[in-house]
Amino acid sequence: MPFIIIFVLIPLAEIMVFINVSDKIGLGTALLIALFTAILGGLIVRYQGLHTMMNAQASMQKGALPAKELFDGLCLVAAGATLITPGFITDVIGFALLIPHIRDILRKKLAASTKFQDMDFKVNNDVNVIDVEYETLEDKDKP
Repeated sequence: MPFIIIFVLIPLAEIMVFINVSDKIGLGTALLIALFTAILGGLIVRYQGLHTMMNAQASMQKGALPAKELFDGLCLVAAGATLITPGFITDVIGFALLIPHIRDILRKKLAASTKFQDMDFKVNNDVNVIDVEYETLEDKDKP
């Protein structure tokens, strides 16, 4: 069912919206708006992507798992994909994913619908700690 929505219903809706918009403002203007939103969206995705990557590096240097940044990165990839797709509906979805508050709402809804909780994973960066595995042998196990 998702494939029907993605590959049939969304393109049909995009065509209908594009025809209606181009009837109102003209075909050339509608094409220019579609091109402008793709360029503007690409620039915003690039800026926010670099910012998210720097935040992820800062989180890892503190020893924390950059879960928020990973989710933001996934949303930015989806935003970039929808913004380069020609059409007004996908542009609205793409620009919505560029809004940090919208991503926070999506992350909280996703976290609430899964069994995972906000876990605080810490990495031990102490050079004096050696992480090893060991096995205790009983006397009967010795050769």
